[in-house]
Amino acid sequence: MINVSPKQLKAFVAVAECRSFAEACAVVHLSQPALSMAIKNLEQAVGGQLLVRTTRTISLSPEGQSFLPVARRLLTDWETAFNDLHNLFARQRGKLTVAAMPSYAATRLPDVLAAFSRDYPNINVLIEDVVAEQVNERVLSGRAEIGVTFQPDDLNELTFVPLFEDRFVAALPAGHSLATAKSLTWKVIAAQPLLLLQQPSGIRALVERTLEELGLQASVEMEAHHLATLGKMVAAGLGVSVVPTLYSEQLHALGAVCLPLRNPTIERKVGVIYRKNNPLSSAVKAMIEVLQAQGATP
Repeated sequence: MINVSPKQLKAFVAVAECRSFAEACAVVHLSQPALSMAIKNLEQAVGGQLLVRTTRTISLSPEGQSFLPVARRLLTDWETAFNDLHNLFARQRGKLTVAAMPSYAATRLPDVLAAFSRDYPNINVLIEDVVAEQVNERVLSGRAEIGVTFQPDDLNELTFVPLFEDRFVAALPAGHSLATAKSLTWKVIAAQPLLLLQQPSGIRALVERTLEELGLQASVEMEAHHLATLGKMVAAGLGVSVVPTLYSEQLHALGAVCLPLRNPTIERKVGVIYRKNNPLSSAVKAMIEVLQAQGATP
């Protein structure tokens, strides 16, 4: 294996361009004996003469002429590689994939991204807005470095960093007879035509578990895969639903009404997940910091 150092390459390029050992010494900040030794060691390493020296001139051997552009490119690549690495650690460059449940991605996440972009404009962020259950899958599979979702029931290989607690509310059409109430009980909701997310869904499981614990029977009239679809179905007067407070802004925009749910009040923690024992890049650490600072809004 040929052992050549950047110092030797710099010495060779300086002499080749200056055609003077004295001038090259000033360029690379080496004494003439040190410069001569660097060139000698380089030639020994590659197995031949790169410079042709006379008492008055310095020229390149044919091999030296061929090697000069290669040496320049190697030095450029070397400098670029370490600059890129420095930028990564300095959080100036990089890329990051964030998986987020739609209720967060469409409401709180844009403000987080705006703050992140101001501080780290050269970090490219890809957002995957997928249902809460798929956020876990994206992170576990490595398709996303971090995710924003409800606290998983079983963390297994995940670390969870809480941001805030989200309370579940009842969603009703604006013209519903119960829309003017201050709050609703689960018993009242169970007596209405229910619109719920399809299985498997953490929100669906929570609603069904709560009804079961209360000994209530409910009629699920329609199902949807996404909260956005569910919200439009509620606004269209097809029934009522139970959704996170996070989604209430979008429901209001659609013309629906959200009311507090009591007896019992149900809350779930929303936070950041990432794989346990997985080294976090500077970009990931920066995003988590911004999420904690900007995204911890109930």
